[in-house]
Amino acid sequence: MSGLRFSSALATEMVPPPLPLLLREAGSFAAMRARASFAGAVPTGVKGDGRPVVVLPGFLANDVATARLRKSLNAAGFAAHGWGLGRNLGVKADTLHRIDARLDALELDEPVTLIGWSLGGILAREYAKFSPDRVAKVITLGSPFSGGLRANNAWRLYEWVAGHSVDAPPIEAEPHVKPPVPTIALWSRRDGVVAPGSACGAAGETDRHLELACTHMAFVADPAAIKTICQVILAED
Repeated sequence: MSGLRFSSALATEMVPPPLPLLLREAGSFAAMRARASFAGAVPTGVKGDGRPVVVLPGFLANDVATARLRKSLNAAGFAAHGWGLGRNLGVKADTLHRIDARLDALELDEPVTLIGWSLGGILAREYAKFSPDRVAKVITLGSPFSGGLRANNAWRLYEWVAGHSVDAPPIEAEPHVKPPVPTIALWSRRDGVVAPGSACGAAGETDRHLELACTHMAFVADPAAIKTICQVILAED
């Protein structure tokens, strides 16, 4: 789609973002979460084609936290849905089967575009490998799928909440392996949670990369980010 400038794979050291970026995330958390949850739809100028979209929330988030993004997708002419599985408390042995059941319940008549924010993006990638015939495209938002799974500032909290090591999830998973469907990674150098290189991916780990200028929380709240997401849905594969 015109207007989008896709980036090349980002060659950078896979280390967690520095403390100042993390502190900026923490300082803006309440305001950004309120915008993501309760602000109105963003005028995007995009004319959607009615295709179904399911948004998977990040770690410790639920469908409320992706409400503004979904409102904006619907206003743009897509058929957006939440994942319907409550708060994302980490990978469980039945997570992919529960996503499968959610798509059954939605009774979709065509493959779905999955948009996954942070951990939700890793789940979207793994589900697209689990059931590729049901997925048209995967779009990840600041998802740490590339490099070491500790190239972020959330892994310790994740292990405490989820009850397993990030290296030993209760499902067979290879986050860096590209799903067999069109896959686009959105990432940001301003991300205070996930290393930019981890969210961008190395060559061959995703089909396209697109850099945004937002914090980790703002992927689902910032108007410019949301407009770009709408454009990416329609981008030719």
